[in-house]
Amino acid sequence: MIVSASFKIAAALSCVLALAACSKKNSPDLNAEAGGVEQAVPGSAKEFALNAGDRIYFAEDRSTLSPEAQDTLRKQAAWLAKYQDVTIQVEGHADERGTREYNIALSARRATATREFLITQGVNGKRISSIAYGKERPAALCDAEQCWSQNRRAVTVITGGARTS
Repeated sequence: MIVSASFKIAAALSCVLALAACSKKNSPDLNAEAGGVEQAVPGSAKEFALNAGDRIYFAEDRSTLSPEAQDTLRKQAAWLAKYQDVTIQVEGHADERGTREYNIALSARRATATREFLITQGVNGKRISSIAYGKERPAALCDAEQCWSQNRRAVTVITGGARTS
């Protein structure tokens, strides 16, 4: 009886910890220096993520850019206009539902939509590569919408020309 109750408690605690891990958003940490705002070297990947945002999110089974995604991409384009030597790679991602082949194709469409939008904003296409990861690199792991929504994304990664932070 005691072993069974201990097992149930341990299982419940594991579930709570797993859900708590899924619910954590990818947001920049604030620190006390500089009045609660994290500082970064101008032109660095860290500054890009903090000031422009390095990821956008998509609706389920969609590769169309939401107004929020377009706003983030406009900030990215403005940042990239300021730092002309920086090159980037757009990573397309999908949640784990669906086949591997379907998710690779969907994540490729997401990366392409992101890349094309940046080009329409004046970023030279030669500075942008893209890759489709499908469901292979999840940002969050759990079998619930709160995780799936974090995995339906495109991430802009600086691949060259940035200053070190």
